[in-house]
Amino acid sequence: AVTQTLRAAKFLVKAPLILALLFVINLLTSPGHWWIQWPALGLGIAWVISLFRVMRAVVLAGGLAAVAAVLARRR
Repeated sequence: AVTQTLRAAKFLVKAPLILALLFVINLLTSPGHWWIQWPALGLGIAWVISLFRVMRAVVLAGGLAAVAAVLARRR
């Protein structure tokens, strides 16, 4: 689970870079035909899924930290 979350966090950075590279390639090879929209759609869907995976891990970690803080105060 931790490995998947780390991969998802890396993908949040990598995907926009990949998309920027594809945009430049599209601009240089076929400026009149925008095929970049299809990879952008796929990367966008994958990016949102990765974002939710990372957000879920952050919320879970925050919740566990809050529970630990409450338990530490009671002692």
